[in-house]
Amino acid sequence: MAAGIGSRFGGVKQLARVGPKDEAFLDLSIEDGLAAGFGEIVLIVRSDIEADVRHHIGAQHGDLPVRYVRQDDLEPPREKPWGTLHAVLSAADLLDRPYAVINADDYYGPESFILGAGCMKRLEPGLAANVAFQLGRTVPPSGSVTRAVTEVENGFLTAIVEVDHCERLADGTFSANGQPVPADTPVSMNFWCFHHSINEDFWERWHAFLAANRSDAKAEAQLPTVVGELMAGGRLSVEVVSSPEQWIGITNPEDFELARAALADR
Repeated sequence: MAAGIGSRFGGVKQLARVGPKDEAFLDLSIEDGLAAGFGEIVLIVRSDIEADVRHHIGAQHGDLPVRYVRQDDLEPPREKPWGTLHAVLSAADLLDRPYAVINADDYYGPESFILGAGCMKRLEPGLAANVAFQLGRTVPPSGSVTRAVTEVENGFLTAIVEVDHCERLADGTFSANGQPVPADTPVSMNFWCFHHSINEDFWERWHAFLAANRSDAKAEAQLPTVVGELMAGGRLSVEVVSSPEQWIGITNPEDFELARAALADR
């Protein structure tokens, strides 16, 4: 998913050159995904950045076959994208087999894609998977962030809770909303694996969301919310596997050099 606006970053962070060979995060994910056995790349973009993304991909990956979808082609039109559920549905015509969903502006690491590829082999109607990360491997050295903390029982997701003010304390421990939390608490960073049959449920939830929020300029239909609704309705189970990788991302301009330094030895 590469259609985000990146308002806090102040630019098209999907193409920010953070890697040791001036790669963007999405270049590293493409390399890691293909190495792990994923067979096809679909990039969901906005119309106004499509040309830049195509040029970047051509320069970085040559004639690698990549399929492009414009999220804003899926109505109704709005300046702000409608969220990650809407993004996936904009590519639904191409998603006719099990597929993984990731953010283009996050670094997940090779092992995460290996784990995701393993999950893909187990998918079936009514079963999805999430590649989770340890909280301590997603929190920056300073400052607080919001994280989607997962509750897991017997290897399966029972709940996702958006938790504010997750931060690293001076003594190296971690807290969330002022309460201590273990460093290995699993959090979702939007690495999902879905059986394509779920698209019918996604369309149903999208139409319900749109009916209730069409006039709200800020409302977003998000994958974690919809996954939670399908779980609550008994229509979906989600396996959770934990990645040992260090997640890396950029939200604000000052995060750029931190990301470059973290990836310098890749």
